Amino acid sequence: MAEQPPQVDPQAAAGPPLQPPRQDMIACVMALEAALLPCLPARELQAIDRSPHPSHQIDVERHARDFMEAAKKLQVYFISLQREDQPTKAETLRKEIAVMEEELRLKTELINKQERLIQGWRKELKDQLDKHNTELERV
Repeated sequence: MAEQPPQVDPQAAAGPPLQPPRQDMIACVMALEAALLPCLPARELQAIDRSPHPSHQIDVERHARDFMEAAKKLQVYFISLQREDQPTKAETLRKEIAVMEEELRLKTELINKQERLIQGWRKELKDQLDKHNTELERV
């Protein structure tokens, strides 16, 4: 059997959960690599797998288990990255509210402008009515 690389505990390699995302990803990749390295010589593993020695079988099972644990951690990490990219419901609602408030502000300005225009027209019409009434009184 070939020389085995030193085993790295996938949980120890992953580090604390509050590490920066880059460090967390590097730790997951290192754990995955450490679990994969023993699996690389496929012929040797096949020979060990067929070996009657129970310790060899345990090594294969342990390597497979370590690999699966590291793969799960990496998968969970990538899923968490995917979730971070998506805004939360509260953020989405805040953005929608901000858009609606801006739309409301613009429409309020438009309404105020149109009301001033209408008031100007009313004044002009009242002035014309007064003018016509004074002419009619003269006649």
